[in-house]
Amino acid sequence: MRGALWMLLSAVTFTAMTTLVKFLGQDYPPTLQAFYRQAAGLFILAPWILRDPKGAFATTRPGLLIFRSSAGSLALILQFYAFQMLPLAEANALSFTRALWLVPLAAVLLKEAVGPRRVGAAVVGFAGVLVMMGHGARGMAIGAPQLAMLASSLLFAFTVTGLKTLTRDHAPSTLLYWSASLGFLFTLPTAVMDWRWPHPTDLMLLCLMGVIATVNQVTYIKGMQAADAAVMAPIDYTRLVFAAAVGYFLFSEVPDTSTLLGAAIVVASTLYITWREHMIAARAVRGLTTAIP
Repeated sequence: MRGALWMLLSAVTFTAMTTLVKFLGQDYPPTLQAFYRQAAGLFILAPWILRDPKGAFATTRPGLLIFRSSAGSLALILQFYAFQMLPLAEANALSFTRALWLVPLAAVLLKEAVGPRRVGAAVVGFAGVLVMMGHGARGMAIGAPQLAMLASSLLFAFTVTGLKTLTRDHAPSTLLYWSASLGFLFTLPTAVMDWRWPHPTDLMLLCLMGVIATVNQVTYIKGMQAADAAVMAPIDYTRLVFAAAVGYFLFSEVPDTSTLLGAAIVVASTLYITWREHMIAARAVRGLTTAIP
C-alpha cells in the first residue's frame, strides 16, 4: 500500500510537471524549460552536496556518468518539446516506449538473455506506436514532435541501462548528484541561446516545475523501493488517465480512437515485459535459494 501511494503521487506530480511544461511552452522553449528544471533540482540537492563535495562526486567511472547525464539532458529537452506540441495523452503514451527500447539495449549493451517473448512484446508495442500515428487526414501522422518523444524515450532507455551498470558500485545519491550537476551544465549553453528574462509569475512557475520534477523523481524511486516493479508498474500508468483528464479540461484535447487503441497496445506490451522480467528474476532467486544447503 505504501508503494502504491508513492507511485500514485509520482503519477500526479509527473502530470503536474507536464501540465506546466505545456502551459509555459507558448512563451518559453524546451531548452529554457529544461535548464530551469535542472537548476531547481541542483538547488534542492546543493545542501547535501556541499556537506562533502569530494565524497558526493566520488566515482571510478566518470566517463559513463558524463555520457548518462548528456543523454539525459538531451532526452529532457526533446521530451519537453514533445509535451509542448502534442496532446498530453498522446505524449504520455509515447513516453512509455522507453520500456520497449530497453529490450534491445539490455541484449546489446548488458549482454542479458532476451527471449522471443520479450522481443515479440517489444515488436507489438512498436506496432501500437504505428497505430497511434495513423490518425492523420492522409494516413500516418508522424511528425517532429512524435519523433522527438521516441528519440527521448530511446535516450532515457540509455540512461536506465547505464543506471543498471552504475548501481553495482555507486550509491543512488552519487548518481543523483552527478545527474543534477552535469544536467545543469549541459542545458546551460542551449538555454543561453534561447534566453529571455521571465516575468516574475512565470519565474515562479518555472521554478515550481523544477521542484515538482525533483519530487517526482523521489516519489518514483520510493515507490519502486517499497514493492516489486511488476506490482508498481501498472500504477505508474495512471498518469495516462490523469494526462487525458488534464488535457480535456485545461487544453480542450480529446484523444481519438487511434490514440486510445495505440496507447492500450503500448501499455499492454510494456506491462507484459515488466511482468516477464519479474518472473525471470523470481525464478533466478528461487534457483539460488534451492542451491543453498
